[in-house]
Amino acid sequence: MEVSAKLKNLNFSAQKGRLVANQIRGLHIEKALDTLSFSNLKAAEFFKKLLNSAIANAEHNEGADIDELFISTVFVDEAPTLKRFKARAKGRGNRILKRTCHLTLVVSDTK
Repeated sequence: MEVSAKLKNLNFSAQKGRLVANQIRGLHIEKALDTLSFSNLKAAEFFKKLLNSAIANAEHNEGADIDELFISTVFVDEAPTLKRFKARAKGRGNRILKRTCHLTLVVSDTK
């Protein structure tokens, strides 16, 4: 049984989100929550919320046992990029790209 949870349009780049995703991929739920709790990265907060949501989905919708769950799939996709301009010297402008991402996390009870 697999249960997923998604978060969309988060205000950090997919590259920074993948750093956290690689840390928790394949871990059991308790170990992943500990890792996310002690991480200093901004993305770790959002992954922790997403993991708690996936756990609640598995417990409520599927009746799964929380002690047997582990993270089977985690991926971070790019979302639409906000394009902004900053004034520079001599009437020019620099382009600023504010990148966003989508998080998807799947928990499962079988390997």
